[in-house]
Amino acid sequence: MSESEAKVDWDAEAAAFDEEPDHGLRDPEIRRAWAGRLRAWLPAGAADILDLGCGTGSLSLLAAEQGHHVTGVDLSPAMVDLARAKLAGRDAAFLVGDAAAPPVGEQRFDVVLVRHVLWSLPDPARVLRHWRGLLRPGGRLVLIEGRWGTVSPVGIPADRLAELLAPLVSAAGQVRVERLSDDPLLWGKTVEDERYAVVAVP
Repeated sequence: MSESEAKVDWDAEAAAFDEEPDHGLRDPEIRRAWAGRLRAWLPAGAADILDLGCGTGSLSLLAAEQGHHVTGVDLSPAMVDLARAKLAGRDAAFLVGDAAAPPVGEQRFDVVLVRHVLWSLPDPARVLRHWRGLLRPGGRLVLIEGRWGTVSPVGIPADRLAELLAPLVSAAGQVRVERLSDDPLLWGKTVEDERYAVVAVP
């Protein structure tokens, strides 16, 4: 699929994207569940967050509500328009661009936050190296991923992602995997597949 085809696909999905419980976070309990997880994963003080593949900005909004400055990037102009509307008046900016190579120039961030994007990219090891380079000293990667389906599963297993991160983490760094499958409040339903977050401090 070309970049233009991918953009068209996500533009077509944008209007209904937030109807999924874990996308729009419209249910107060689901919203609280994600807000609690983000609070644990993000720095305690105000930080600069880069939300890659931000979609309609639901996680960006939670981060902004917790006092962080957010820069969101998504390939779909329609998604970015919805994110800008959702965070109007907040400390946030949104850019149309490729999550694998976000158009942020020399800007560096305290956190690179990515949900359900890495598994779909053709060279995740290279992308992770690039994302690590976008961090300030002491920064962290917060990667929410999974392996979905049972017949022909797609995604990236947690063990594989930890392996890809290992060369990017110094002896003093850390990689922490947090399983998310057993918390139905995050998804609006009980799930059987593998869903997790990795917090990596290189």
